[in-house]
Amino acid sequence: MRTEDVLAAIATGLWRWDNASGKVTLDGEAARLLGLPAEPVVLPEVAVRSRFHPVDWNEINGIINLAVAEDTLAEARLRIMDEDGRVLRTVRSRSKPLERRTPDGPVDFELIGTLQEIAEPQPGTTAVHTPITGDWRRSREAFLLDAGRALAEARSTAEVLRVAASLSMPGFSPDGLAVFGVEGDRLSVIGHHGHGPGDEGPFTDMGMETAYPAAEVVRTGRAIYLPTPEDYRRRFPAAWPLAQRFGRVSWAFLPLIVAGRTMGAWMAAFKHPVSFSPDERSVLTTVARMLAQALQRAGVAESERELTTGLQRSMMPQLGPEVPGMTIAARYVPTGGGLQVGGDWYDMIPLPSGRFALVIGDVQGHDVRAAGLMGQLRIAVRAYASEGHRPDAVLSRASRFLAGLCSSQEREEEAGQDLGPRFATCLYVECDPETGMLEVARAGHPDPAVRMADGTVLLRPTAGGLPLGIIPDTDYPTTRFVLEPGETMMLCTDGLIETGGHDHDTGWARLRTILESDPPQPAGGDATAPGSAHLERMADLLVQAVHGPSSHHTTGPLADRREDDIAVVLLCREGPGCGCGTPPAQPVRPARRTMLTVAQAEPGRIAGARRQIQEFLHDWADPDQVDSAVLMVSEMVTNVLVHTDGDALLVAEAAGDLGARRLRVEVADGSDELPHKRQPGEMASSGRGVLLMEMLADAWGVDPRGEGKSIWFELHERSKPDADALD
Repeated sequence: MRTEDVLAAIATGLWRWDNASGKVTLDGEAARLLGLPAEPVVLPEVAVRSRFHPVDWNEINGIINLAVAEDTLAEARLRIMDEDGRVLRTVRSRSKPLERRTPDGPVDFELIGTLQEIAEPQPGTTAVHTPITGDWRRSREAFLLDAGRALAEARSTAEVLRVAASLSMPGFSPDGLAVFGVEGDRLSVIGHHGHGPGDEGPFTDMGMETAYPAAEVVRTGRAIYLPTPEDYRRRFPAAWPLAQRFGRVSWAFLPLIVAGRTMGAWMAAFKHPVSFSPDERSVLTTVARMLAQALQRAGVAESERELTTGLQRSMMPQLGPEVPGMTIAARYVPTGGGLQVGGDWYDMIPLPSGRFALVIGDVQGHDVRAAGLMGQLRIAVRAYASEGHRPDAVLSRASRFLAGLCSSQEREEEAGQDLGPRFATCLYVECDPETGMLEVARAGHPDPAVRMADGTVLLRPTAGGLPLGIIPDTDYPTTRFVLEPGETMMLCTDGLIETGGHDHDTGWARLRTILESDPPQPAGGDATAPGSAHLERMADLLVQAVHGPSSHHTTGPLADRREDDIAVVLLCREGPGCGCGTPPAQPVRPARRTMLTVAQAEPGRIAGARRQIQEFLHDWADPDQVDSAVLMVSEMVTNVLVHTDGDALLVAEAAGDLGARRLRVEVADGSDELPHKRQPGEMASSGRGVLLMEMLADAWGVDPRGEGKSIWFELHERSKPDADALD
């Protein structure tokens, strides 16, 4: 027989109380003894505490502290209460407090022990008739502290009402509660407990002049206590027939007052006689004040949520109509602060040319001003794009617009409230859905990332300028590249990269793992289902990687950094391997291809070309071949910039099955002069390009073109080094 079965047979349960985390673990028998379903469960501390009589709970705290000090067992008898304040049973607790120490001293403890049912009192006995031990005033203070904390943590009106219904007052818990609210000259029930469905009907819409206790409390701002039915019938004869049918014998009606204004009334009704002594009235009055404050906070919070939700809906546009051959998905996640909309935005803009533009941006800040600037800047960018301007012209005009807007707002700031200028990063992409051609202009924003048809993800380096609004007249160069069939481009704000304490490098590594995972399958496992479902799931996975449970275990080195808003847009050109549309009957592993231009005026981008090849070959079987490819690319691009007057166009393609792929890299330029083999001396700083190609490449050559030439080399992937290379 299992230990659990033996303990259940003798009505004994096991519990573990972690005081540091506020979590209580119960086995099935312990849960049953506390009046819960008989199954293992982990509950917050407040849910378990509400099951104990407050007097007993106050006493067991002292017993536990003494056991911690003396290193002994803590033993106590506890009365278990139901939701109506009635004693279900009495249990005996025997537990061992385990103290947790740190180099600075003790910090907390964990309680591990048993709960065992004892014969008294019998179920059905009300709490008021149970012998009460201990100091009632101490119990009252403990109850008020618990009630205040629970009400302060409530975030909505519904939560406040649930907390009010669960309050177990020391010695005189009500079994019926109602909260009345005021709207104009009318009084209505906004929440109740201990009544059946529809019982609130007669009280849902009453005039303030009604001869009802709650109405009088709101009119006068003074509490009304009715210890007996005779008192109720004598003072409110017209309302007595409505109250009589509930079978209560004592009532308390208290005003809910905030900042000197009566916002409603609170009714506490009892099935057992209550004399409403000064101590009992003090408890009820204090609870009413805390309840009023909690309802006021919840109302303000709900109004703010409604306002910000509406603001977010108006500022975050829906993606436009479907684009043939392309699929788009987007997400916006506000920061964890109170304002649910910030400076991040995205947009999809139809253009007069038949193309469309994708825009993503981030205005500095997380406040109302950032949200306002974001809305105005988004509208301005949309207007400039709709006029047919090219990407560089759109960003140039937007920069002038933001600089002028911030200057005018600064002049309007009151003395002592100068917030300084604001800037914004932005990425503008003009897309041709027929050819997949993308024209990108970037203003201080993170580069786009492209997931190729075979699942490899590369950052796509693009030319860029300063963020918008810093210098009004700023040029923004345009970068052109093709989104091949089966490829997906991701645009995002830095919040997606850096949330969770990550910097740019570690953040990209985290996202790259998600993007390079196998294409998500549609619900139900149907991998052939067409549509944008897979792209939507990819967007969800990216957000979950940053905000989901796994993000708490992958925090970066800058964990104290403030969190940021997140905007992300995914653009997929449908084709083999992307998961959109209908896949081919016989899938073929697509080729991996990338292209990069290195201009004469930007020799620093040679390092970007080397990094691009390294990322391109990140899963290549032989690391030595990767180093060889990087070296040859660096030599080829450098030769173009040094020996010609034109730019270098780099195109790399890897095709074939894993482990047996063929890499072909071409570097084209506008010069007709062909490379020739030289014999450089030991101290020469150049002249080794052809020698490197002959030594490192499996094949290489030069292809003349109409204007210029193309130098190329090929490498055949080797799963392990050649034997000849080891001799």
